[in-house]
Amino acid sequence: MAIKIFIDQGHNPQNPNAGAEGNGLREQDLVYNIGAELAALLNANPNFEARLSRNSPTEILGTSIASSLSARVRAANSWPADYFISIHANASDIASASGSEAFVYSMSSAGYPFAVDILEGLTDATGLQNRGVTARPTLYVLRATAMPAVLIEAGFITNAGDAALMNSNPRLFAEGMYNGILKYFGL
Repeated sequence: MAIKIFIDQGHNPQNPNAGAEGNGLREQDLVYNIGAELAALLNANPNFEARLSRNSPTEILGTSIASSLSARVRAANSWPADYFISIHANASDIASASGSEAFVYSMSSAGYPFAVDILEGLTDATGLQNRGVTARPTLYVLRATAMPAVLIEAGFITNAGDAALMNSNPRLFAEGMYNGILKYFGL
């Protein structure tokens, strides 16, 4: 039976719940493409079945930030998914801030080893710094999901190099995460 992975491309194409902006790019556009590429890779492998939170670049979930987040969690929980990955682009006032990181509900959660492997695959593929896995129990998508959940910050949209790489090669980020998923499952 296929492992069901719900891929949440963070944020909406416009408010409510639009994402960060930097270097002329929008987080919601970058992560939409990375998520779509990751779903395609997973769905091409008979060991997996993937679904997306946003099935088109213009799809808007919810009418507020709270209802947008709730719609993503509800879709994953009602499927029901076996694992949940929320993809984001980081932002910082420090333009040199770079790299990929992951957040989990707690360091003892089932999401932690999943996050470690995904992050390693991501940094191996992109060459971006591995900024590690951190517990963020206040994040709604990590605390309200009924399955192991990970929030991935693929790179910094406010860093010219990270942003250009996410924009020009979303498949590279998807392949890195996919390789981490394969490692986690020993496939």
